[in-house]
Amino acid sequence: MFSSPLVLQIPSSMQMTDEQFFEFCQVNHDLRIERNKFGELVIMPPTGSETGNREGNIFGQLWVWSEQDGTGITFSSSTGFKLSTGAERCLTTSHSVSTPDASWIKLERWNSLSAEQQRKFAPICPDFVVELKSPSDNLQTLKEKMEEYMKEPGIQLGWLIDRKHRQVYIYRSGLPEECLNNPASVSGELILPGFILNMSKVW
Repeated sequence: MFSSPLVLQIPSSMQMTDEQFFEFCQVNHDLRIERNKFGELVIMPPTGSETGNREGNIFGQLWVWSEQDGTGITFSSSTGFKLSTGAERCLTTSHSVSTPDASWIKLERWNSLSAEQQRKFAPICPDFVVELKSPSDNLQTLKEKMEEYMKEPGIQLGWLIDRKHRQVYIYRSGLPEECLNNPASVSGELILPGFILNMSKVW
């Protein structure tokens, strides 16, 4: 089993439409597949047990807050979103599809989509995204991914968590990256009022 992402380059004559890519992911549902801004397919390795546990804890804390808050909904790491920057930066007509480890969208934005859009890879970037670096991930690649998120309309806040170095990189729309060293908790600020991620369960 591979331990780092597999990047498959697809000839321009064989690029899949958004519909074909969605179907491709459905028939390969055991794989976590993304499509980047260059039209390449990125097959992510299975998450290790420890990383999966920490990822689940992050999602769990976010879900509990979201259920109490009631102004939006949460999504797990198996959720794909169709991003607009892929279409703008790619020579094909396909969009990039990304799967953050945990995310949250305001209800009014989610409800503005049609039922068909919600059923597939929703053409929307979450208001809030979290990426947890696994041992097989490259930090710079994840930073570039976070920067792509921040160019999307609608996104307001993003966290990139590096457990190995106990650092949390904070991304805010229109502002430079901020790095927190070994924080005990991280605040959702005004975007997710009242949400505090307890980092003791993540470290």
